[in-house]
Amino acid sequence: DVQLQASGGGLVQVGGSLRLSCTASGFTSDDYAIGWFRQAPGKAREAVSCISLSDGETYTTGSVQGRFFVSSGNTKNTLLLQMNNLKPEDTAVYYCAADSTLIRSSWSMPTQYDYWGPGTQVTVSS
Repeated sequence: DVQLQASGGGLVQVGGSLRLSCTASGFTSDDYAIGWFRQAPGKAREAVSCISLSDGETYTTGSVQGRFFVSSGNTKNTLLLQMNNLKPEDTAVYYCAADSTLIRSSWSMPTQYDYWGPGTQVTVSS
């Protein structure tokens, strides 16, 4: 089974940075995409970014473009989300998820993803 674990969350001041990691296991091929989502209290789950493991193509939602960057880590099946210039509205639980049949036009839809890991809390204080 595919398993995912996000880590690296914490408390940071406005303008600070955090780097989240997603460790994935159980993949039988590289035909997966890893998405990052977040959910703030009382709000719907929101797509943040996505990376295709097969070709490295990335996607990022407009509200975090230029501040958040998704990449592959140094070890196999470790994905990173570098978050810079954090704002209070970035406060949320962040999740990584795996999609085995990436339809690139649907990368931001939570229903597209087959596997989810437990989230990690990111709190940005002003």
